[in-house]
Amino acid sequence: MSRTALVTGASRGLGAAMAVSLAEAGHRVAVNYFSNAARAQQLCEELHARGFQAQAFHADVREEDDVVRLVREVESALGPIDIAVVNATGHQPMLSIEQQTWRAYLDQLEFFVKSPLLIAQAVLPGMKQRGFGRIIQIGSEVVEIGNPCFANYVAAKAAQLGQTRSWARELAPSGVTVNLVAPGWIPTERALDATEAEKQAYTQRVPMLRMGVPEEVGRVVAFLASDASAFITGQKISVNGGNTLE
Repeated sequence: MSRTALVTGASRGLGAAMAVSLAEAGHRVAVNYFSNAARAQQLCEELHARGFQAQAFHADVREEDDVVRLVREVESALGPIDIAVVNATGHQPMLSIEQQTWRAYLDQLEFFVKSPLLIAQAVLPGMKQRGFGRIIQIGSEVVEIGNPCFANYVAAKAAQLGQTRSWARELAPSGVTVNLVAPGWIPTERALDATEAEKQAYTQRVPMLRMGVPEEVGRVVAFLASDASAFITGQKISVNGGNTLE
């Protein structure tokens, strides 16, 4: 069944791969972007060329007014949002405990706790009314690994996971599922500065002895958005070649 899917932070990287997978599954896709309008439009044009329906929408998903406007514009253009993929992220600095500030934590919490809350509050009335909804959070394996000098990011991602589990239990009776996809280190534009030695050191710890590709995350998101996942909620699905086992 064709539905409308909103993917935040979808102009590039994992977000773009998720948008493509959702379009390939037959959904109308709202490609949210913050700073890169050209990349978002290019992605939409590529999807149009393949016969898919997609449209780019600007918004800072950390701001309540922007989120309300975003949802209104998406639903006016593409129809009611039944699938919300919360993916947007920002700068992720590595900081020692001595270097960290409360602001450094808040910067991450705004993306991984505040933004999901704003998105959920905006789309839930319609989802509850229709008795169907999919909220898909994009987390990270760092919650299990506990990467050093990264506590601001790790803590925010852990909070996001707790948020997902609480929402799942609260919303299950209304037909809305809430799950979290936790990728490992998957090369995208964010990894351009990584050295080959760093990549090799990571892959040596992964049981499958390789890094993943964005499309592998996108396909999991598309599954969780589908009718086939109707009895799955409150789960964290790691897409990391077995790097974490739970």
